Amino acid sequence: MKLSLALLVSALGYSAANPFAPKVSRNTAKAHMNAKLMSGARAIRKLEQNEEQEVDLTGYSIKFEKCQFVKQYNAEEGGGGEDSDTILTTKRFVIFRLCSDTSCSSCNYNYGEYIVDMDTYLEATLGYKQEVQEQYCETCNECYQKAAEAAENDDDANQEEDEDAYKCTNMDTATCYSECQNIENMEENGYMDASEYTECQQLDYENDDDGVVYYAGAMCASSGTRIKIGIFTDEECSNYDETKEIEDYMKNENGYSMKLSYHLLKQTFAENECIASCLAVNEDENNGDDGEEQEAEVNEACETLYEAAGKCESSHGFDGIVSYDNYDNQVRNEELVCEFISSLTAGHYDQTGEIVVSGGRTTLGGGSSTSGGQKFALTFFTLGSVGLAGYAAMLHSQLTKGAKADLSRQGGAMA
Repeated sequence: MKLSLALLVSALGYSAANPFAPKVSRNTAKAHMNAKLMSGARAIRKLEQNEEQEVDLTGYSIKFEKCQFVKQYNAEEGGGGEDSDTILTTKRFVIFRLCSDTSCSSCNYNYGEYIVDMDTYLEATLGYKQEVQEQYCETCNECYQKAAEAAENDDDANQEEDEDAYKCTNMDTATCYSECQNIENMEENGYMDASEYTECQQLDYENDDDGVVYYAGAMCASSGTRIKIGIFTDEECSNYDETKEIEDYMKNENGYSMKLSYHLLKQTFAENECIASCLAVNEDENNGDDGEEQEAEVNEACETLYEAAGKCESSHGFDGIVSYDNYDNQVRNEELVCEFISSLTAGHYDQTGEIVVSGGRTTLGGGSSTSGGQKFALTFFTLGSVGLAGYAAMLHSQLTKGAKADLSRQGGAMA
């Protein structure tokens, strides 16, 4: 497992293109709302030095599957340095799928399954969700203001002539305005954004008794179905302190206790639904009144995750590899990636990264322990071995005595 994990970590750096037939999509109001997310979108990806090929993921969406920590031998540090009290390092992974837009709820065929480090996953998905939120609240505020002006002037003519009026067609201004105000005034209401603590960082809190410093960072929770902020005792956020609650250490600049808001972070691990469509439209396109068709593009979050991830595609009916000659690295590593993903989804590790063995005990926590069943088996085999050794000694003694008696009788007869 250690060798496979080491190979997998290096394999995550490789990527493979996933070409599909080009698609088109009609420019709708909903698509235009997401236009500002497209500053980094690209439809072409460089495959080789002098070759380009189109990549189309626009018919797919990102679906979170599982978060998992894995502890392994720290080869880079020679098994731990002088300042380290463990020979292990913690790797953080997220498993996600690219599901067809028509089957996000089931996603049981024609999908790709991927594994990527947690930092990359959260950076890409949180960045996407943050921009969606900002665009949503910007549009909400505009619509709220227009509705207020229309009510004050009792005149809908201006709204009908406004080329951006379509944005407010399906916008519930009362609900969205209240929601956006809560987000904007979060700190004043005693909350801090949990998404700001996903990267491991030292807490502005020091224990007055023993001077212990604590760190906050993202971790897996609820058997990998959620991501939460936990407290760690090291600057790498590898040693989770399960006796501490993060909100006991949350204070603002004035020293007042704060709570964590997961309003944004929880959107990155939504259950039984896709969290982001890979489809995005160009910002310069019109509002779609003329029904013009345009070539679809892939948003930056999907492209970033696809390029960074280890891929398990062919076994799920996902044609991610077209030419084995161009993607020999992917072909060589795909079986390894699929096996490793399977080991993580099978529950071979607990949420802190320890290997789970039969009986529910773990073996990689810097020391080993045995379960009741293991103790019984060890005692049984030890006693059994002692018993067999005694029986063998008895047989040896009897055979030796019998042989001497036969020789004595033979000697007497010869005399």
